[in-house]
Amino acid sequence: MIKNYLRSACRNIARHKFISFINIFGLTVGLTCCLLIITYIINELSYDKFNVNADRTYRVTRIFYSRNGEENLHLSAVAPPFGPLLKNAFPDIEKVTRILPNGTTIFKYKDKLFNEKSGAFADENFFDVFSVNVTQGDKKTALNDPYSVMLTDEIAKKYFGNEDPINKTIILDNIKHEFKVTGVFEPLPSNSHMHPNILMSFNTLKDTAIYGEKQLETNFGNNSFYTYLLMPKGYNMQVISGQLNAFLDKYVHLPGMPPNVKTHQATKLTIQKLTDIHLQSHLDDEMEPNGNTKRVYIFSIIAAFILIIACINYMNLSTARSALRAKEIGVRKVIGAQRKEIIRQFLGESVLVTWVALVFAVGLTWILLPYINGISHLNLQFNSLFKWNILLGVLCLPFVIGLVSGIYPAIFMSSFKPVQVLKGMLKVGGGNISFRKVLVVLQFSISIILIVATSIVFQQLRFIQTASLGFNKDHILTTAYSGTLTNQFESFRQELLKNPAVKDVGRSSRIPSGRLLDDQGAQVIEGGKTTPTNIELKYITTDYGFVSTYGMQMAAGRNFSRAFPTDTANYVINETAVRQLGWKTAQNAIGKDMIYGGTKGKVIGVVRDFHFESLHQGIIPMIFLLPPPKSGYYNTISIKVNGNNAQSAVSTIRDTWHQYVPDVPFDYTFLDERFQKLYVSEQQESQLVTIFSCLAIFIACLGLFGLSAFTISQRVKEIGIRKVLGANVPQIVGELSRDFLILVLIAAAIGLPIAGWLMHEWLESNFAFKITLLSSWWVFLLAGIIALIIAFVTIGFQAVKAASVNPVKSLRSE
Repeated sequence: MIKNYLRSACRNIARHKFISFINIFGLTVGLTCCLLIITYIINELSYDKFNVNADRTYRVTRIFYSRNGEENLHLSAVAPPFGPLLKNAFPDIEKVTRILPNGTTIFKYKDKLFNEKSGAFADENFFDVFSVNVTQGDKKTALNDPYSVMLTDEIAKKYFGNEDPINKTIILDNIKHEFKVTGVFEPLPSNSHMHPNILMSFNTLKDTAIYGEKQLETNFGNNSFYTYLLMPKGYNMQVISGQLNAFLDKYVHLPGMPPNVKTHQATKLTIQKLTDIHLQSHLDDEMEPNGNTKRVYIFSIIAAFILIIACINYMNLSTARSALRAKEIGVRKVIGAQRKEIIRQFLGESVLVTWVALVFAVGLTWILLPYINGISHLNLQFNSLFKWNILLGVLCLPFVIGLVSGIYPAIFMSSFKPVQVLKGMLKVGGGNISFRKVLVVLQFSISIILIVATSIVFQQLRFIQTASLGFNKDHILTTAYSGTLTNQFESFRQELLKNPAVKDVGRSSRIPSGRLLDDQGAQVIEGGKTTPTNIELKYITTDYGFVSTYGMQMAAGRNFSRAFPTDTANYVINETAVRQLGWKTAQNAIGKDMIYGGTKGKVIGVVRDFHFESLHQGIIPMIFLLPPPKSGYYNTISIKVNGNNAQSAVSTIRDTWHQYVPDVPFDYTFLDERFQKLYVSEQQESQLVTIFSCLAIFIACLGLFGLSAFTISQRVKEIGIRKVLGANVPQIVGELSRDFLILVLIAAAIGLPIAGWLMHEWLESNFAFKITLLSSWWVFLLAGIIALIIAFVTIGFQAVKAASVNPVKSLRSE
């Protein structure tokens, strides 16, 4: 029986090649999109699960509260004493390990300098918690001794070539101390939330020249240490979580805290699962950018949409050719076939077609995956589809999709009455046509939603990239500040400015495109009375040239000036700070006394609000501090160059850098590139959503092709009569297209409000500064027009073809 079904299905596919091709092609595209999105979801859900102890490893995070009790900062790293204190306070903790990223680190081997950005200090038990393959050295002891270091294979190759790296020494330039290479390890997989390439012994930090053992035990202010707990299997973390407030009150006392305020009211520790970090953690100082659960949901929904559209296609195309198979069904029934047997036959054909489509889809997925990886900067693996639990689901797809897409055509066509069929009296009921119309409305509603989503995402990205930031980000070169420059910076600056291609130079602790995390507490002085503020006033240290380098505008007062030595005790704030400190205007703020970080000074200037952070965040109150002369409270140098002569400027800066800082490699980026990286996630989303939206619309057109083919085939004689009575081709095309265009208008009426609501939620949840949907009303109108044009072109092709047929041929059988 099954053999006969398969033979019949193959013959039917071969007999109706064009319709079979459309069926298989539509399902192939739908299944390819589904498989690509499945590989993406698998990748996102796999983060950190390669660790043997992933299910019992947790990260400690720290929350800070404002004076009015609101959460204002949530850090993924904590202070160094917390690790040992937690281990002592909670004996159930098996191990605690800490990692301290070292930022840009300069290593020297012989006469070679290396600028490394992925070095970190790691506790000696790092490898007991994280599953890292050590290829050389003993992972149990490699990080025990101070000044020991482990390198990845790639770094070891870069430093030593083919030489054995073990026991070789490299110099950490900023402390001029030799580190001995004690091991080599394989890089952490791409699906890890961190990727240090150099691991230095944590015990090195006990040296007072670097950090100091006392600082490690008592400094609760430096929250830069990523701290992980390894717990027993099946341990209930609520046992520890419920006692963390009491733990803080017992072990931590914050300076300047009122005696009636407990520590846990100002700060709080939380426990986070290792496997939740990538998708569910978006804290203020993540080690690396993380993924997003919402994005997984979005692409899962798109995959479901595309599969639904592909299934609807099959239904429409199958019923569209039902008249071609009516006599076959009638004959089968006359010779004794039962309705259930006919249903099984058609379902078998549907499953077979889906199997053929799946084979092609697997091949297309393999071909397209490198392209998807290229535009998304991900590392999606084709072989992830062949894990047994995933493979089982993939192999079930043809049966599920085949049954879903084939059940309606099977029931519909098996209901044909043999007497009517064989006498040529078959009439398709209006209810079935109405159902197919509902399917087309559903298809185009989904397509219109995707058109609007693609357009709004594109509009928001364009807004982000072109919005005024309150300063000029173009042609600003940034490089890490070196302490070697501290005593000779003015000479360095003047040397740079000799080149006309260099316009200005400034220093700061942070630069726009970063996050503002630092606050020292502000108090305002009015009428001789000092009043603490409830706002978090974030600070950056700047020099005299910072504001002019960035082209920031003063709303009132002046910038720091070399003509006023007392400016080291004065402040420049932004307009948002003026408002939140309670001063009516920028001009009113000038000359006001305030205390910041325990230092009393005056507000000498108000800078106009500008976007220091990305447009995901709102503008927050800021204060600029001017450190004493020849101090090293800077992290970055910003250099404004002439855009018409940037190459000459870079060459001058490099030569001058090597003249003043010969032992530090010159490494730079342009600020606009840094801002571009802030929106990589949205750019990836835009590209992928556009691709999948176009495919969904294309598949929907195939569905409309099916329904129009079915309808026009039922109206061939009507068309012939109209032509005989004098109707021309445009009139007939208009008549045939009208009903379908009404369906598209209904789809627009359904899809556009849904799209508006979805995009409103997306904008509200992701951006502090965004376009308004009201100002983008034309996007919704355009989406409806595009859908109408697509529908008209799809239908018009067949309508013109049918209207051009000689009516004699159409009416010959009457």
